[in-house]
Formats: sequence, structure tokens, C-alpha cells
Amino acid sequence: MTKTDFYFLPTMIGSMPHTDPKAAVDIITHYLRDIPVWPQLPRRSYLEGMSAQFSQGLPGVNINQDKMWIEPNSGFEGELESLYQAYLDNDFNKFPIGVEYAAGLYELASRSNLSPKLVKGHITGPLTYCMSIKDPSGKDILYDEVLSDAATKLLKLKASWQEHFLKKICRNTIIFVDEPAMSAYGSAYLPLSREQVTGMFEEVFSGISGLKGVHCCGNTDWSILMDTSVDIINFDTYSYADSLAIYTDALQAFIKRGGAVAWGIVPTDEKALKEETAASLKDRLEAAMSHFDSKGLPFAELARHSLITPACGLGLKSLDAAERAPELLAELSALLRRKHGTV
Repeated sequence: MTKTDFYFLPTMIGSMPHTDPKAAVDIITHYLRDIPVWPQLPRRSYLEGMSAQFSQGLPGVNINQDKMWIEPNSGFEGELESLYQAYLDNDFNKFPIGVEYAAGLYELASRSNLSPKLVKGHITGPLTYCMSIKDPSGKDILYDEVLSDAATKLLKLKASWQEHFLKKICRNTIIFVDEPAMSAYGSAYLPLSREQVTGMFEEVFSGISGLKGVHCCGNTDWSILMDTSVDIINFDTYSYADSLAIYTDALQAFIKRGGAVAWGIVPTDEKALKEETAASLKDRLEAAMSHFDSKGLPFAELARHSLITPACGLGLKSLDAAERAPELLAELSALLRRKHGTV
């Protein structure tokens, strides 16, 4: 399978509301047999929260119940030196993701009956990560050149370690960089240049040898992401379908070079999940994709380069919603694949 032969295969963003990793993985492996994903379980432990999950080994890190911050201490310089040496040596095994930080990852890897086409992982994006960890003065470490650089290099090593771990399940991998902070690009909340943003992404991408994606659940300047080496862009199509439409030329170039779109068409809003059907979502997605067909990007070609996902993670939703979303996703995928291509 090449990275372009997707034809609406389904996968997920990652987070689930369960505290039992077995229950979460049971749902994922039942509905997402082609591209299972390991579940992040933020309700299970603060250590499984979006930033804490990848903090193990971060120089100067302190975690106290539901708070995390950087406070350089007597061992900070040594920790920083060890991180940079591991980075230079590409020794990602020095910075694993422990089972207490990602129980769902280890639960998925324990399943011996899987035969997926790909397996998907995820890591917090460098912008979101550096905007959610504070320095001793209470400022985001994004604005500290040393700390933000160290954090970004750590994410690169974590991505490498995770990818190699996932290859135990399937040799074909996808790692998504989850970056909700990109929705703030261009505002006072994220005063970085285009070059600074792409540089941080490329640092993390350099640790990923397989397919790499970016998930942003809000609106953003998608041309920035499509100008990077990313293979897949994923966005909340259900609520922001028009946000990609203004980047038609950039999308055409992205698809031409082999890029793909993961359409977040299944809603995560609980009311919408109850009201929508596979048929109604099919119509909604086809309408969004038809815009590009009318602008010179053939629907059939875009379909070949398309996956489908929920609009965002499900970690803060109900258990019922966390099962309904992948169920609806699987139904929608089957419907689309029968109509547009491969089933």
C-alpha cells in the first residue's frame, strides 16, 4: 500500500474517555481494523494528558498532581547535555514512553490477532507542547529559546521511539503531530514567523521515517503545513469544511506530490453524533470535496488520497459517544469505499 491509496480508510485522532485501556482498545480494534490507533486516556491519569504524556525525560520537568512546569535545578545542565547527546546520536531508546504514561499504547501492542494495513500513533505538536508548559516565572517555555529547543528535540526522539515501537504491530506506520495551537497562528497568542513554525515542525518530522500527519481541530493557514514535509493533513471537516477550500492551489500541489487529506467528518459533538447517519455524512463530505473537483482537482484523485476520521479526539466525551463515533466512522468508510472505489 502506498501513502496515496487510501480511498476513505478510517482511523482516529487518539484520545478516549476510558480509564480501562483494554476497553478502549477493544473498541478501536473492532471498528478500525485497517488502521488501528493507540488510545490516549487522559481520564485515567494526569500523566496521559496531552503534554504530560511526552514529558518523561524533559530536563527540569516537575509534575505535581495536575500541574507540570520546568524548574532548572542542580541536575538541569546534566539532563540537558544528555538530551542533546541523545539527539545527536539519534539514541531515541534513552527517551521511551513508559507504560504509566501510555497504557493504551502497550495494550494495543499486546494484541496478537491484529493484521492492519497501517498502525497510527500520535505525539503532541511542538507549539501546543511549548505553550502548555511553564517556566519558573509562569511564562510558556515557547518563549525561552533553550527550553523550547530542548522540548522540540525531545518530541523528535519520542516520535522516533514510538514509531519503532509501533512497528512491532505493523511495519507501515503513521504518526500524527497533534497541534491545536496552530489555530492561533497569526494572532497575538502565537507571535511566531512562518519560518519559525515550519522549523519546529520539521524538527519533529525528522524523527519520523514513515508517514507523518498533522491534526489541527480548528481553522488555520493550511498552506503553512502543506509547505512542510508532512504527508497527511487532518482537520475538523464537519465544522470547518470551508477552511480548506481557500487553499485550493496549495492543496492541488500537495496532492500532486503525494500528500493526503484525513477528513474529520464524523462529529464529536454528542448531539450531532446522535442525529447524523453514515448517509448524511457521506453527502456532507462529498459536497466539501466537490468544491475541489470544480476547481480542477478530480474527485476520484482526491478520493484516492483521502482518509476519514472523527473531527477531534474523544477524551472528554461520554463512553457512549466514544463508541458511536468509531462505529459511525466504520459505516461511513464502507459506504464511501463501495461508491468510490475499492470494495
